[in-house]
Amino acid sequence: MTTTDGRRAQGADIEPAELERLYADFGAAHLVPLWTQREDLMPTQPAPDARPHVWRWSTLYPLAERSGELVPVGRGGERRAIALANPGLGGRPYATPTLWAAVQYLGPHEVAPEHRHTQHAFRFVVEGEGVWTVVDGDPVAMRRGDFLLTPGWRFHGHQNVTAEPMAWIDGLDIPFVRGTDTGFFEFGSEELTSKQTPRVSRSERLWGHPGLRPLVRPGPHVSAPIAAYRWEHTDRALAEQLALEEEGYAATTEPGHAAVRFTNPTTGGDVMPTMRAEFHRLRAGAATAPRREVGSAVWQVFDGAGSVGLNGAEHRVGRGDMFVVPSWTAVRLAADAGGGLDLFRFSDTPIFESLHQDRVSIEPVPGAAAEDAR
Repeated sequence: MTTTDGRRAQGADIEPAELERLYADFGAAHLVPLWTQREDLMPTQPAPDARPHVWRWSTLYPLAERSGELVPVGRGGERRAIALANPGLGGRPYATPTLWAAVQYLGPHEVAPEHRHTQHAFRFVVEGEGVWTVVDGDPVAMRRGDFLLTPGWRFHGHQNVTAEPMAWIDGLDIPFVRGTDTGFFEFGSEELTSKQTPRVSRSERLWGHPGLRPLVRPGPHVSAPIAAYRWEHTDRALAEQLALEEEGYAATTEPGHAAVRFTNPTTGGDVMPTMRAEFHRLRAGAATAPRREVGSAVWQVFDGAGSVGLNGAEHRVGRGDMFVVPSWTAVRLAADAGGGLDLFRFSDTPIFESLHQDRVSIEPVPGAAAEDAR
């Protein structure tokens, strides 16, 4: 039955062949009807393809060592970096749909030539020292526990001045830039623009004084102008939070859980527009409430041992181990009773905060109510 304007009346019989022709015509015209896709396009809550996963340092570092023996560093490939490939992302070299994480390995006296790209990058050092990264001609020492920035479109290269190899983790927003078709890349000098090895970089000499902002080039800067956030400052800040808690002051995010965020001194915001970086310390025996967050994160255990719960699945973790927390995955951390747990974390949170799509849910623990922040 049809109406006077030619439309089929509601409830009228539909011929299967007609529907098949309709869907075939949609496909031929490169069209997809919403009514067949709504649950995929608009789920009731995030349903990430990325999976929670743990990579063991005991696997990562030996593979990096083997690559150091077999794969040269040089123009073209540029870096001996081994990316974490999330098992839910079809073999792509992405830790999450927005974040790239890799172990980079530089052998004795090797030099990684300079280049630049629009992707934002950082280094975090979990083992060793002896490498200087040169960012726009400013040589920056890399040592255990240091967090180092390479903002987008800055020329940078690395040199190892010692007889020992060194490995660290790289974090970049490569998948986000790739997915938005906004990436550019340019080769730089074959030789580093500076072979100096100062203990303190020029950017630290200018910007690395807590609470003090130079009046020359005051900003604001899109990314933090500090090239390195040194471990001694991070360690002291975390230790003082826990000490204040012991003295009865409110100084920690949860009982026994100290945390800091690395910030841009010219804005007070995140160090980079697409990535947030934090450091977390749990005292011996402490545990966090399960937490869900829009956006994804990569963690690395800097020191200590404990467990991480990912959507309720428990995993033992220790020094160097890395794990990924996809969007809206419940994550819970616990330190062993015999010692504390230190962890570095980076996430894509600034993207979703700027879009006003951020959301956090802290799940209840016995005797407490759940919090929901939007």
